[in-house]
Amino acid sequence: MNLLIVDDEQSIRETCTDVAHQLDMKVTAVSTAEEAAELLEYEPVDILLTDLQLPGSGGLALLRRVRERYPEIALMVLTQYGTIDSAVEATRLGAVDYVTKPFRIEELKTRLERAAHSVDLQRENRLLREQLRTRPGFGGLIGLSPKMEGVYKVIGKVSQHDYPVLILGESGTGKELVARSVHFSSPRKERPFVPVDCSSLTPTLIESELFGYVKGAFTGALQSKQGLLESAHGGTLFLDEIGDMPIDMQAKLLRALQEHEIKPVGSTERKRINVRIIAATNRDLELAIRSGGFRQDLYFRLNVVQIKLPPLRDRKNDIPLLVTSFLEKLSNPDAAPRTISEDAMLRLMAYDWPGNVRELENAVARALALGTGPIVSVADLPSNLHYPTSERAPEKDEVLPLEELERRAILRMLRQTKGDKLAAARLLGIGKTTLYRKLKQYNLDREQDEAQNLAASAG
Repeated sequence: MNLLIVDDEQSIRETCTDVAHQLDMKVTAVSTAEEAAELLEYEPVDILLTDLQLPGSGGLALLRRVRERYPEIALMVLTQYGTIDSAVEATRLGAVDYVTKPFRIEELKTRLERAAHSVDLQRENRLLREQLRTRPGFGGLIGLSPKMEGVYKVIGKVSQHDYPVLILGESGTGKELVARSVHFSSPRKERPFVPVDCSSLTPTLIESELFGYVKGAFTGALQSKQGLLESAHGGTLFLDEIGDMPIDMQAKLLRALQEHEIKPVGSTERKRINVRIIAATNRDLELAIRSGGFRQDLYFRLNVVQIKLPPLRDRKNDIPLLVTSFLEKLSNPDAAPRTISEDAMLRLMAYDWPGNVRELENAVARALALGTGPIVSVADLPSNLHYPTSERAPEKDEVLPLEELERRAILRMLRQTKGDKLAAARLLGIGKTTLYRKLKQYNLDREQDEAQNLAASAG
């Protein structure tokens, strides 16, 4: 890790150099912004630590120059007590941290370590972006995990044939993306891809939507209308949430698929269709068959090739790649690239994501909307991700022992009160002595200290 120190006080330069050497950093130290600008032209620098009160052009001008020409360098500032406004301006220019003089050695060491982590994170994000450009996936599908590699292989094989495909997976796993990938990798890619959400179609209108109708077929049919099956002629019809289709409509769909023809509502003539069918559901269709909610013959017709999408909790190693993709997709293209802090990424990795990829994308979108800095922090994430898993309230259907519920409640309250035990005890409705006893009982003294430190850093 290469550190450039800029300060006109020799003692400060020497102290910072000693601290950086303890962290195995390679250090160069200069006294003016002009010297720093010249050095940056020919020497690699990962972190710039500069005083704001420099002779000549000054520290803020140096920060602006570095941000424009070398955006990959992590910026840190040294500032005198009483010049906090300048430090705030430095933060707006992209500084990841600042240290107020006089500083403690351990404080500087901690902040340099944090900046080094930020640099490592930037490098990891660049690697992830490169993987996104070169990954072997299809369409909008993202992931390099073995389970996703298996999905890609099936898509590659089945796309060259006209077999019906049944895609299984929880809500939010990307079933429509798989269907689109199959279609647009197939010889039918120049023909229509028509998605149909079976769960949103009104039961009384689903037949006319799928098969179309002729003028006068029913009240309000003032003119003939082409059905979705006919509009997908030559291409692909994607029947999303097929498990929600009414049982009587399933029989009519089965006949259309078997005979490759449809009869619009109110018509006496049949029309030939050439359509590839891809269906998807988050339901257990075999269970639905046993309960009488789904036709077995239609299941066999649709389930020629099956693609099962893994939930996000089963491929958590793909989360950094997904997050990087969402940051690029959702960020302002005219602004500097947004990244995510190591702590925030760890929270995303620890969460089980019941809403899968869709929930993750919404979480990233929220963080970008509420965050203001170049790096997304834990505070920018949805509130249910602000605390480690061990401190979160249980999920709706989760059953926990009473002691675990009590332990989590104490930790959350201590965090909310920034470690103020008296305030935490009052909010919990217990005495301070009881709280101390509970802290000892649950061995929470260390965790409480960590919570207090995190709250202080967040503030």
